[in-house]
Amino acid sequence: MTLERATAGTVEAVVGYDGRLLLVRRPDGWGLPSGTPEPAETAEATAARVVYELTGYLVDGSQTLEPQDTVSAVVCQLLTESPSDGASLPPEEIRWTPFTETADAALPRVVRTYLTGHTPV
Repeated sequence: MTLERATAGTVEAVVGYDGRLLLVRRPDGWGLPSGTPEPAETAEATAARVVYELTGYLVDGSQTLEPQDTVSAVVCQLLTESPSDGASLPPEEIRWTPFTETADAALPRVVRTYLTGHTPV
C-alpha cells in the first residue's frame, strides 16, 4: 500500500459494508462523505478524518482510486459498526445504500467503476 499526499482539492471517502455504501446528504442530493485535506495530510488520512467528523464511524483509508481533476476517492474499511456520539451530521442525513441503488447519488465515474466490480453476488 502506498500512501499518497493529498493535493489541493477534495477527498471523497468510499465506505462500503455488507454490499452497502455510506452516503451523506448534500445540498444537491446524496453523495460520499468528503472534505479537504489538512496541510501534509494524506488522502487516506483525510478520508478517515472526514468520515469520523461527519458520521461518527471509524474507518481506515486503505486505497486511493485513480484521482480525477481535483477530486481523490479513497476506499475505506469500516472499523466500527455503530457511529460514536459527536458526528456533525444528524442521523437522518446519513444512510447506507445498497451498491445497486446508488443511481441517485453524485458519485465520480471511478467510484461507479469500483462499485460495479465489487457488487456482492
